[in-house]
Amino acid sequence: MGSILQSKEIILGVCGGIAAYKSVELLRLLVKEEARVRVVMTQAATAFVGPMTFEALSGRPVLTDLFLQENGKGEIRHISWAEEADAVVIVPATANIIARVAHGIADDPLTTLLLAVQTPVLICPSMNVRMYQNPITQDNLRRLKTFDFHVLEPESGPMACGDSGPGRLPEPQTIVERLKRLVAPPDLKGKSFLITAGPTQEPMDPVRFLSNPSSGKMGYALAKAARLRGARVVLISGPTCLNASPDVEVIRVRTAEEMEEAVLQHLDSADIIIKAAAVSDYRPAEVSDQKMKKVRENLVVELRRTPDILKKLGEIKGGRVLVGFAAETERVVENAEAKLKEKNLDLIVANDITRTDSGFGADTNCVTLIFRDGRRESLPLMSKEAIADLILDKVMEIKALGFRQD
Repeated sequence: MGSILQSKEIILGVCGGIAAYKSVELLRLLVKEEARVRVVMTQAATAFVGPMTFEALSGRPVLTDLFLQENGKGEIRHISWAEEADAVVIVPATANIIARVAHGIADDPLTTLLLAVQTPVLICPSMNVRMYQNPITQDNLRRLKTFDFHVLEPESGPMACGDSGPGRLPEPQTIVERLKRLVAPPDLKGKSFLITAGPTQEPMDPVRFLSNPSSGKMGYALAKAARLRGARVVLISGPTCLNASPDVEVIRVRTAEEMEEAVLQHLDSADIIIKAAAVSDYRPAEVSDQKMKKVRENLVVELRRTPDILKKLGEIKGGRVLVGFAAETERVVENAEAKLKEKNLDLIVANDITRTDSGFGADTNCVTLIFRDGRRESLPLMSKEAIADLILDKVMEIKALGFRQD
């Protein structure tokens, strides 16, 4: 399974703002996602970036003239492109284009196309802070929203003109993520996911702790995929360097006890629970208030068990679907099957972490899905994003078929 944007027809509208250069990076990212991108430019945009740049990166003609025919076929491009588009994104959206579109003016290729398109349109405003905050601009943006245009609010910060405040174009990757949400199938709309991710850290003193190499990438990929497909997502994360997708509610914790408390606090609102976190099994029995010094040749640390969050969830899950992970170094499938039964899971994802291309820290995984009814599905080496979507597909099959123990 590829990107959500793979083979999607995306129209990139570029307007005449100083942030037009960022639309080049956006196009590069969209092409990397294997989207099929067509670029429409206003005349003002060509003063900032040349059409040849977009044509070279997209490998397709760029539309700058309303009356220009393509290959002499007499095709009305702004109409045919609108019919074929899966989504349109305007980057940067100037105050001028916002005003014209809000009032139905169609006097160039971009505004004419926007009147003909019937797929989602994402408007990304970028302008001087005073222009953005002007009541006329704000009224035009509200007007666009009433017509079901999607508006990505600008960021706040210093601008090229020397002012500072709201009006900065969001980073291209942020725009890509929002665009994915617009084209993703909303098959999880109305569902609520509780997902855990990352490691936990069990302190010994103020500077030392027991932990593991979990990066959190799998849990974050699951949260991202579920949100893109319309679900409400609460992500409970141990310490990681990752940023969650927009609109995912993130609760950051450190220890196993903190994770247990957060999970139980949000359990009632969840339909599906996916425990992808690598929770430390043991914690030091005593935690020093001060940094321990190297005064002894040997140090013996007494360890105590941490809460078994997954087992507790299996006991109280009710009608919820419960998914666990098993990171194993030997007898991978056998150990995972035993864990599935012991913890009362509906599905477990078994992962051989001895492979360098799978498991902790890697961007790919090679996993086996083991179901409550005894079925197994061994997946080839895949990106964690692709595996996340497959896991969500299986979860919804489980929920539909009722493979659970109430």
